[in-house]
Amino acid sequence: MRVHIVDPSAYTPPYDHALCHALAGAGADVELYTSRFAHGPVAPADGYVRRELFYRAAAHVRRADARRAAKLVEHVPDMLNYRRCARAADVVHFQWLTVQHIDGHLLPAKQTSSGARRPLVLTAHDILPREARPGQREAQRRLYEHFDAIVVHSEHGRTRLTAELGVDGGRVHVIPHGAFEHLAAHDRPGAAAPPPFLTDAPVVLCFGLMRPYKGIDLLLEAWRGIEGAELWIAGMPRMDISPLQAMAPSGVRFVPRFITDDELPPYFRRADLIVLPYREIDQSGVLFTALAFGKPLLLSDVGGFPEVAATGAARTFPAGDVSALHDALRELLADRSALAQLTGQARAAASGPYSWGEVASRTLALYDTLSREGRRP
Repeated sequence: MRVHIVDPSAYTPPYDHALCHALAGAGADVELYTSRFAHGPVAPADGYVRRELFYRAAAHVRRADARRAAKLVEHVPDMLNYRRCARAADVVHFQWLTVQHIDGHLLPAKQTSSGARRPLVLTAHDILPREARPGQREAQRRLYEHFDAIVVHSEHGRTRLTAELGVDGGRVHVIPHGAFEHLAAHDRPGAAAPPPFLTDAPVVLCFGLMRPYKGIDLLLEAWRGIEGAELWIAGMPRMDISPLQAMAPSGVRFVPRFITDDELPPYFRRADLIVLPYREIDQSGVLFTALAFGKPLLLSDVGGFPEVAATGAARTFPAGDVSALHDALRELLADRSALAQLTGQARAAASGPYSWGEVASRTLALYDTLSREGRRP
């Protein structure tokens, strides 16, 4: 089976790589169509072919605002160019589409030149746009109508698509996110590097892009009164973080920049606990990075997070409840046996229901079902 995975803006290189590698390992002929990642190196293609077809001129623009403008100029020609490339595919699986208002009109045909069915699949990493621009939510709803199948990473995501947007439940398929084992591999660059800070104290890590919905302000409030531990907040700001830095109590360290995949291992290896106090989410790549490293998790009870906690790999607290978050932090930091139990369950989840082998098997089964439906008399 010839599979095209398409992520025009390279929004999720670790996910793209892990999915392509797993599908190829399961026997598919896989090509990834994407663009150059602006923030650093990505994992080399392993078992699949990577083609940086999109936004080739914009890749050489340094200023972020000018790069976005250049990508908009290139978007339609590049989508049309990809549509020609898609003629060789049996299945086309988009990970992201960035201009929802027009992308439904730029998708490849659902039939090959010989009349065979070519399923179009979309993974809804974000069920609906956060901080949406006017009309963007409705445009995304219309975009979903163009696909034969929509993949979501949780039952919560499935419910939102069907209940809030009225998407036909028969087209929505739950396939879990996989644990990023390649980021935790001991032989990868940076795996043996020292941690960013030297401390003998327990470390709580909040990792990833800094955005309002991540609840970092709530975490800083909850950290007041926590003694004998450090809180590391690391990731590229997508908001003004000066108020967060001003309100931070003692024991908090900020690393306000993009952390590349090669720099990531020391943060997770040193952490005793990963905390994600999100106000809203479906699923999180940071969560599945933590599972790969076998790290205990403390999560707000939003989106698909409780489904991961049900495996025993995480604790949850009521989203937005600063007092409950404070109590959970104190309890876990004082209970090494509870942390050890969460560690064991995290490793079991990473090698079991959230393994990429399981993800690939379920994804290929979906492709096969969609293809066979097109052959029915």
